[in-house]
Amino acid sequence: MTDPQQLPDGYEISADPARVDAARVHHWLSTDAYWALGRSREKQERAIAGSLNFGVYDGPSGEQVAYARVVTDEATFAWLCDVYVEPSVRGKGLGSALVTAVRDHLEPFGLRRVLLATHDAHGVYEKIGFRPLDQPGRWMALVAR
Repeated sequence: MTDPQQLPDGYEISADPARVDAARVHHWLSTDAYWALGRSREKQERAIAGSLNFGVYDGPSGEQVAYARVVTDEATFAWLCDVYVEPSVRGKGLGSALVTAVRDHLEPFGLRRVLLATHDAHGVYEKIGFRPLDQPGRWMALVAR
């Protein structure tokens, strides 16, 4: 594994689902994330309920400034998704620190693989240990119509 990314002073990461600001997360994803544009609030609530949720929070205010979600059986597989950092705090390393914390949280499960999909952030994830699939031709998807 690569060295952990340091979280900048004044921020904290939590996996406590009670801290997730579901309204804020829904707004971010449904209006600004290319993979979730138009996602309904009800669908987002179900996604949160069925996942491990991670947030980055501003220490002094407690305000959530980033989010990541993991779908996993906690035994063999996980899918990292919905990674989002509030635009006003981008460039501080919060996203890298968040994904590093997620990776470290999942490590004790002994998962065979953790997958993610990204359109434009390959370099960010590679620094944390992710790499392209060795044999992408083996993978298939059932995509909703």
